[in-house]
Amino acid sequence: MRRPFTATSTTVLTTALTTGVLCYLLAAGIALSAQAAKPAAKGAAVKNPVASTPASIAAGQADFKRNCRFCHGEEARGDGPQAPKDTHPPDLTDAKWDHGSTDGEIFAVIKDGIGPKFDMKGYNSKMTATQIWNIVNYLRSIGPAQAAR
Repeated sequence: MRRPFTATSTTVLTTALTTGVLCYLLAAGIALSAQAAKPAAKGAAVKNPVASTPASIAAGQADFKRNCRFCHGEEARGDGPQAPKDTHPPDLTDAKWDHGSTDGEIFAVIKDGIGPKFDMKGYNSKMTATQIWNIVNYLRSIGPAQAAR
């Protein structure tokens, strides 16, 4: 014989669902805060497969001017005229890299964007991996000589 669904059963079910939702939200919040803290950390160990040749640097400069100059500026100094309101794109020629300074981290930032608000959108669907690596090589050519690779 089947027992009737009681108020106690409803309380247990509600508590279980609430606990599950809270655990999910907590996990999502932790994941977002980790991404905001260092979104490109997973790319730190990735090595640049594209040699930094004059051809790669020239191609990277062309792709930078086509895709990045609007926010980062013509000379990559963070002074582009079309940066989203109240954002401050970084100067990509100085020694301070807010989102990682290795080639792999820079690649990941260009590819995936910068969360959690994604003021900088990722270019994964707009550029090939080789194009992104060429931009990394271009940025290295105009940035500080002692930057970590």
